[in-house]
Amino acid sequence: METLDMRGKPCPIPVVNAKKALAEQEGVTVIVDNVIAVQNLEKMAAGSGWGFSYTQEGESRYTATIIKDPHKTRQEVPAEPLPKDPAPGCGKQGPVVLVTADTMGRGSEELGRLLIKGFIFSLTQLHPLPEALIFLNGGAHLTTKGANTLEDLKALEAQGTEIYTCGTCANYYHLTEALAVGSLTDMLNISGKLAKASSVITL
Repeated sequence: METLDMRGKPCPIPVVNAKKALAEQEGVTVIVDNVIAVQNLEKMAAGSGWGFSYTQEGESRYTATIIKDPHKTRQEVPAEPLPKDPAPGCGKQGPVVLVTADTMGRGSEELGRLLIKGFIFSLTQLHPLPEALIFLNGGAHLTTKGANTLEDLKALEAQGTEIYTCGTCANYYHLTEALAVGSLTDMLNISGKLAKASSVITL
């Protein structure tokens, strides 16, 4: 069984890496340094019907074990009960961000491109991170090869943020083959994401 040392890693990185490991094996052990990370791993395991247990080995060391067969592991009694509410900035659902142009603000397009790059970078610093970014119309250019926003978008995607580009928009601008991050989607999925979002930021 693989052991992942996720101490010092902010959420949702421990959960994301645990999911990746479990895609290729039957179980994983995850070492984390806070009880909220344990809670998030437990929720992930419960949502998939997997077995979960953990032990506390000091004030800042927890070892969680997730096994796909729920009968092979049991919940250990923690030193202190896990909090019911997640800590600020972790476990809370982030906003859905709707990006409708490849520039930000009115006036200089050159300045607008710098501003949109700065805005996308600022999203990587949010706690919690955005649930999803959706790119429409001219915004579709920001998810394609050569865009100055790719590095930050890939960083967001690696940490669990969903990245979507309107398929109709990509086709209109002949960008379908140039997509470099996330996936193409349709208006039905877009409207569903917006309807269920805790909050929406529109540019």
